[in-house]
Amino acid sequence: MKKRFIAGAICPECKARDTMALYKEHGVEKVTCVSCGMEMSQPEEQVEPQVRSTEQVIGVFKP
Repeated sequence: MKKRFIAGAICPECKARDTMALYKEHGVEKVTCVSCGMEMSQPEEQVEPQVRSTEQVIGVFKP
C-alpha cells in the first residue's frame, strides 16, 4: 500500500506536524498519523453505505 505524506498537516490528536499520511484502502481514502496512530477516513459515494458508523469521517481529500 502506497502512502503519501501531507505537507504541513497537523495531527488533531497529538498536534505533531508533518506526520499525516494519506492512502486508499478498499476504495476508502484514509489518513493516519505515523506518530500517534490516529486514523480518519473519507469513503467514496459508492462505498459510503458500507463504512462502519464508528469511524470518524473527515473532508474530501484532493492531493
